[in-house]
Amino acid sequence: MTADTMNGRHPGEPHREGLAQRLNWLRAGVLGANDGIVSVAAVVVGVAGATESVPAILTAGLAALVGGAISMALGEYVSVSSQRDSEHALIEKERRELAEMPEEELAELAGLYEARGLSPETAQRVAVELTAHDALRAHLSTELGIDPDDVVSPWHAALASAVAFTIGGILPLLVILTPAAVRVPLTFGVVLVALAITGYVAAWIGGSSRGRAMLRVVIGGALALAATFAIGAALGTTVG
Repeated sequence: MTADTMNGRHPGEPHREGLAQRLNWLRAGVLGANDGIVSVAAVVVGVAGATESVPAILTAGLAALVGGAISMALGEYVSVSSQRDSEHALIEKERRELAEMPEEELAELAGLYEARGLSPETAQRVAVELTAHDALRAHLSTELGIDPDDVVSPWHAALASAVAFTIGGILPLLVILTPAAVRVPLTFGVVLVALAITGYVAAWIGGSSRGRAMLRVVIGGALALAATFAIGAALGTTVG
């Protein structure tokens, strides 16, 4: 019998420990890759619509890649930092309440378990035993859905987002450097396939419809590429 089985767990079944952290960087990574693909592809396709100059396309693409990666990392860091600060504030508030009014907190915890379907006697017994074991953890988990050992990290989210944006952005940057006759249609095709993959992964992480998610990102990416190419073709000149 394995340790997981002894603890009432089934192999391969997801559990709480580290879940917020894993979902945090996975979400940031998938969104970063998606943004990298669309953002850089839109820039290079737009420039390719205006000129066939490889240095011009490469310069614009690299600028979009570096600027976008930094912007994504900063945005994720600020967003997740705010979430982390809120979680820390709630943890401190709960710790203070447990110190100042332990009886009221015990009654509140028992009431929460009773509201979940336990009998008053069982709810009271569970609340007492969990409070004796780790009062703060019991209240945070039951009242707020917070695991004090699993508070999200803004650094993880920022790094995952920046790296994913860079990886996603490199794809259209490489494809657009193919021969002029095929670079735009080839970039369209490769980018839309890549977006379908990121849409599938995002839906898998969130447990939503794969097909619908893939369709959304592919249509959105196609519109972005078509719009920027049309603008570039309308305003630019082709270099022979």
